[in-house]
Amino acid sequence: MGRPVTREIFSRQCDRLLRRGPDDFGYLIDGDFGFGMRRLSIIDVERGRQPIRSADGRYSIVCNGEIVNHLDLRRELGGKPAFRTRSDIETLLAAYVKWGHEAWLRLEGMYAAAIWDHLTKTLTLARDPLGIKPLFFSEQLGGLAFASEISALRVVPGFQFDVDERGIRDFFRFGHVLGPRSIFRQVRAVPPGHVVTVGALGTATRCFWKPQMRPQAGRSDRDWIEETRHRVRATVEKHMLSDVPVGVFLSSGVDSSAIAASMATISTHPVKAFTAGFPGSKIDETAAASEIARHIGLEHVVLPIVPETAAEVLPAVQRSFDEPTAANSAIPLWYLSRSASQHVKVVLCGEGGDELFLGYNRQRWARRMARWSTLVHALGGLEFVGEIPDLPSRQLNYLRDHADRFRRGAMLTNGYERFFAAVTITSDDVRKHIYDPEFYHLWDEPMSEATFAATYFTAKQQGLSELEQLALGDIAVHMPASLLQRLDRSTMAWSLEARVPFLSHQFVDWALTMPTDMKLRGGVGKYALRRAFEPLLPDGALHRRKLGFQMPLADWFVGSFNDFARDAWQSSGLASEGFLDARGIERTFEEHRKGIRNHGRLLYAIAMLSCWWREQLPVPVTIPARERQIA
Repeated sequence: MGRPVTREIFSRQCDRLLRRGPDDFGYLIDGDFGFGMRRLSIIDVERGRQPIRSADGRYSIVCNGEIVNHLDLRRELGGKPAFRTRSDIETLLAAYVKWGHEAWLRLEGMYAAAIWDHLTKTLTLARDPLGIKPLFFSEQLGGLAFASEISALRVVPGFQFDVDERGIRDFFRFGHVLGPRSIFRQVRAVPPGHVVTVGALGTATRCFWKPQMRPQAGRSDRDWIEETRHRVRATVEKHMLSDVPVGVFLSSGVDSSAIAASMATISTHPVKAFTAGFPGSKIDETAAASEIARHIGLEHVVLPIVPETAAEVLPAVQRSFDEPTAANSAIPLWYLSRSASQHVKVVLCGEGGDELFLGYNRQRWARRMARWSTLVHALGGLEFVGEIPDLPSRQLNYLRDHADRFRRGAMLTNGYERFFAAVTITSDDVRKHIYDPEFYHLWDEPMSEATFAATYFTAKQQGLSELEQLALGDIAVHMPASLLQRLDRSTMAWSLEARVPFLSHQFVDWALTMPTDMKLRGGVGKYALRRAFEPLLPDGALHRRKLGFQMPLADWFVGSFNDFARDAWQSSGLASEGFLDARGIERTFEEHRKGIRNHGRLLYAIAMLSCWWREQLPVPVTIPARERQIA
């Protein structure tokens, strides 16, 4: 602020976001402030152009997302102001004008919104409670720039972008950068459920929502199951609001099946369901998904994912991301989105079901770790397991590594720490060997699971079980940083809007009142959700082994993937940047090739970081001098 703003600046920013909104473009300039919008037209296709100005002329808004309860809000607003469009974003602005910051909790859906107050010259940035839509900002040179993607910030004249060493540390621990920081020191994300206000008095951030575990006792299984069916159907119905056809991503799992079954009971015409197929792979779900689709009356579209070389697919997928990602599930999601975008502009997805209803294997393993913790401590931590030398069998070496990870998890003290251990993609020992020694001692060594837990859960909820603590970590940390980032980038790469009915914050608030024994019973997760939708699905459909939405790297990239990852690493220039130790990386490749260690996740991470380094850093960036700061 304080400097002239030209249309050229935010036009260049919006050009970087063309794939997020190829249908329309609009902008506004008000002195030293300006913003623009690339629109994917879903609701009020003809008249919903942004920016939208309030009826009194004081406020203007741009917003990426959908407010799925906006018709209810219009009724609550009582016809005032007189709306000029049918746009949900005009409804959002009217709600803000009437209720101020109280409006955010009235909204259902997903949004990254920017509201400009022409009178007070104040900018308000708001991000939806769960972090479904991304929103980044950078304060430099006495001004501020914001965008849905970091790439749109990098075209602002004079802005600098230094690689944040904490982001590199996060990436090799978790496969992504932990918010609210980003891979660049000068860029931060607006945290989920937060509002950032920028005005004459500076920048202020406030939280308007966070997940709260409030389990309720005293209700019968039948009550919970019936309410689950009712609430899922209600949130799905709201998320189907659209002026264009809406499809669904369908696997053989309970989350997408529950959403698809709900859609089939609501829609007056056949719903298109899209399934990614991996012909010949052990994780191919097309037969099971087809059975479900036929049973509930969906128009089923199977999209076989044909193997391509790693050199073709990995750079293309990583190019869709602002930051390096090591989520291999991003690859099939990217493929599926590419194909589905040829049929529809909107899809409903089952993301959030595992987090809310305890469907992950890691949640079950964490519970076992807690149960065995006392014995493992009594036996001195079973440290000898980690000291077992390399064995002649690949399977035995992998089993030793699993056992070592289990006993390390059992030594931790609470569910928050076990959450960070569960989502870690590398061990401490591995990172010690792949990092430059100075980088390791400065940035990684001081950060134990307990340190991360204290950083992200300083106001711990009292009285939570270890399993509830771990689930809170999945919802508050892992979901916005990994799960929702991969969904947004993979779908937006093909101008496809992905909606997540499970992640309306009002649905989440309710789900967090459900006791854990209604979610995880015995060894079966999502108990109430399964029981709620079993009557609508084929017999036995929900009793199949969970496969997960991941690419069969073992089948596709055997041999050639190792070669590609090595070539990508060697040609990226990363070896000279001071993060990684070239000899340690080469040792990692050899250990994996010989079957001494299973470094598959790490090699994938190295390959993707190398692709990002080459693709996303054409603009010169600086590698900062090392600072003694680890927060």
